[in-house]
Amino acid sequence: MESQQLLLPLSGIGPLPAVPNKIPRADRVFVNHDLRLSAIEWVGFDMDYTLAIYRQDRMDALSVELTVDRLIKRGYPASLKELTYDTRFPIRGLLVDRKYGHILKMDRYKVVHRGYHGLERLPDDVIQALYHDRRIRPHTARYHWIDTLFALSEVTSYAAVVTALERQGQPVDYDKLFHDVRASIDEAHADGTVYSVVTSALDEYIERDPELARTLHKLRSAGKRLFLLTNSPNSYTEQVMTYLLGNAMPEYPTWRHYFEVVICSAKKPRFFQEGQLLMEREGDVLKPVKGPLERGRAYEGGNLEEFERLLGVSGANVLYVGDHIYGDILRSKKETSWYTAMIIQELDAEVAAYESSAVDLLRMRSLEEQRERLEDELRFYQGRFKELSRGTGSNGADTERIRAKRAVERVRAELRSNLAEYAARAERVSTRFHPYFGSLLKEQNEMSSFGLQVELYADVYMRRVSCLKAYSPQQYFRSPYDLMPHEL
Repeated sequence: MESQQLLLPLSGIGPLPAVPNKIPRADRVFVNHDLRLSAIEWVGFDMDYTLAIYRQDRMDALSVELTVDRLIKRGYPASLKELTYDTRFPIRGLLVDRKYGHILKMDRYKVVHRGYHGLERLPDDVIQALYHDRRIRPHTARYHWIDTLFALSEVTSYAAVVTALERQGQPVDYDKLFHDVRASIDEAHADGTVYSVVTSALDEYIERDPELARTLHKLRSAGKRLFLLTNSPNSYTEQVMTYLLGNAMPEYPTWRHYFEVVICSAKKPRFFQEGQLLMEREGDVLKPVKGPLERGRAYEGGNLEEFERLLGVSGANVLYVGDHIYGDILRSKKETSWYTAMIIQELDAEVAAYESSAVDLLRMRSLEEQRERLEDELRFYQGRFKELSRGTGSNGADTERIRAKRAVERVRAELRSNLAEYAARAERVSTRFHPYFGSLLKEQNEMSSFGLQVELYADVYMRRVSCLKAYSPQQYFRSPYDLMPHEL
């Protein structure tokens, strides 16, 4: 007799819970190189544009206004008081050509694909004539690389002033103007004007992330030790960090209780090279540090070697989180074995643009595949036409040659249509990312020069520090399999 198994209800055992949804794309940590958080003992943070997320339009507007005031004092026309500017104009990864007053965007191979003179887009033939015959050398005196959010106001001011002065018919020394713009912005920071304006209305200039305190707490609860390493002065750091973390969680009486060590005025990237002596602040007095670093004390300056020695830190056990591709990420990667995480607050807009362009991007991929087929057809019919043209000539051969010629013309027409549709869709996608320069991380089919630096020097990147909260402090971040063209 065949036995049967009875399905009986089991009390107290319900259905399995549904598998949770994936972390939304904008809130994910993106991985360039493998990173085991379980091996990380110390996690360091920059403050500005990392823990403190600034409202970029407000910061840029403030910087432009302060710059214009100082330019007028330097002898520029008082009419600049009525300067028209667009804080949306620049993105990171631009190159300023101080010889011609042009603002350029390059791909990963340093090829310029788009640029502006002031706020006017450069025609393709101008770009071709100036930048395609010779390789650009971005790190020479002629060019200035814009790689920080802090520096965006320099480009906003520069482009607007170039346009304003030229419309007034005034001659412009583009190199001197850029020097004066940068010097004016530096003055506004050095004399404390920017700091005083921001700290007088922190909620207008800085976005408070409600998940930041819980993220830091989660890392600490897993045994990670946290430190703050910022270029900002001690007094400004105190006010900003109190705004961000003060009274955020009852377990932490002050913001300093989240961190084992706090170092201000670090002068990165110099900190990662020779740096300077590490000093301890007591009131208005600074004195060299002699003993071990202590929690709750205010330190300034310092250098990498001294920092690791005083803490007994091994570089391979440190993750540093920052926003500055050169000061925070590149130098720490080149001079140390620290792991790096980059905060890219523009990822909000990048991800939204990418997701809203899904239909266009799918069609563009289809057009690329179609183009390959058409190019194969064109080669075939061109070869056939040449082969028939070399023949002795007969009615049959002439007819076949005419057919081959018409096929060549048909395929060429289809290719022109394909390229025109592709260009129109590419431009539409580009403007979804940014109205002037397109995607921050891409340029046409390549990574942008900025995107390449992110890939090379940031082990992981994300839009906010609080993105880490969605992951286990023991998470193994694995980089995706990297395909070469012949593997596609």
